[in-house]
Order: sequence, then structure tokens, then C-alpha cells
Amino acid sequence: MGGGLYVASDGTVDFVDASPGTELAFGLGERCCAGTVHEGDHVSCDAADAPYCDEHSGVWVCARCTGTCLKDEMDCHESHAMYLAAFAPDVLKVGVTREWRLGTRLREQGADRAAHIRTFPNGRIAREVEAELAAGDDLVDRVRVPTKLDGFGRAVDEAAWEALLDRFDPIERFAFDYGLDLDERPVAETMAAGTVRGWKGRVLVLDRGGSTYAVDARDLVGYELTDAVPERELQSSLGAFGG
Repeated sequence: MGGGLYVASDGTVDFVDASPGTELAFGLGERCCAGTVHEGDHVSCDAADAPYCDEHSGVWVCARCTGTCLKDEMDCHESHAMYLAAFAPDVLKVGVTREWRLGTRLREQGADRAAHIRTFPNGRIAREVEAELAAGDDLVDRVRVPTKLDGFGRAVDEAAWEALLDRFDPIERFAFDYGLDLDERPVAETMAAGTVRGWKGRVLVLDRGGSTYAVDARDLVGYELTDAVPERELQSSLGAFGG
């Protein structure tokens, strides 16, 4: 699976390839608000708040919706899919997305297993049912990146996953392989230098100096990129697991 980074320079936004096998060699300089993109051009911001200041941060209100529309006028009238997703080893999530984006959305999240379980005529009904399911003890409606990282290099608890699916009648099932070939959990770091092993959701996996690192791409937003790659000490894979 390919991937890349969007880098702004002098008002333009360029795509930097970061597909598997690519060598990245960026250092990280100062960090501030990433600004915004308007009509394809980058508008910079010098505010110290990162990755975005109050003026340039925005919350997608639909992500907070539980069936009562938070917009002035409801606009989610297209077909929505409800899905279940498993993140290794045993985190189980319920979510909704526009039906045509289902496969893309699951890969964006880095799901290991997934199932399309219901289809709704609009987003309001879908999110109302999602909220009801997420109120139980065994499903969540959000999985943070650190939780996802804990499952890198580990297998899904298939028994727990199949037991969950037994409660539903899946329309379609998915199993994702991101091609990372990990034997252990990579070390969480914030850097942009190394050989790209691949991506899992928004997490960039890099090999550098004999160790493997996982970088939440959101943690790179707002940094000035430099040509000087620091030779600072990085935590080794062995140290990450306490020996």
C-alpha cells in the first residue's frame, strides 16, 4: 500500500512519495500552526499552537453526532454503512461511513478485520444506532493511535472477533494485510528519516539504524522540514520492550 506526505513550501503544496522502499531524509525543525490550504494554495500561520491554532483548527461535527444533527441543516442523506472493525489484538469498534467509502475508511483507520453489518438510508439513523451499540461494554466508537500501536506485530483474537460477528449477519467481511511483516511492536517516535516499510492507517512505519519505528503522521503536522537529519540517540526496539 502506497502513501505519502504533503509538504508546503512558499505557498505551494507538494506531494512527497513515501511508499514502501522509499528513503526519507528529513530533519524536524521548529513546529507551529500548519495553517490552511485555500483553493490549492498554502496559507501559512506563525501561531505557536501546533498542529493548528484556534483559528485554523476545526472539528468535523458529524464525528460527534449520535443521531441529533449538530448542523444548521442535515445534509447526510446518502446511504451509510455500519461496520465492525477489529484492531489487534482485541479492540472491537463500531462505526459508520458513507457506503461508497467503506473500504477506504477501514484502511484509513488501519483496521485488521472488518465487517459491513447494516446499511441505512442516511447518516442520522446510522449514527443513532452506532451510539446505542457503543454504549455497551464490548464495543467502542473510537480507537486512539497509541492503542492501535499496541497491536502492531500482533494477531487479532479470532475467537473474540468471530463471537462478535455471531451476533450479527454480516453483509461483507474484510481482512487487511498492510505488508509490514512485523515480528514485534515498532518503537513510537516522531521523525521523518529512514526507509519506509509501509503504512497502516495514518501510521508511517520506518526502518532506521537496525530498528523499526512507528510515526503517527499527525505528529509531523506543523514541523519545518530540514535537510539535516539529526544523529540523536533513538530508542532501540529491544529497549521498547524492557529487554
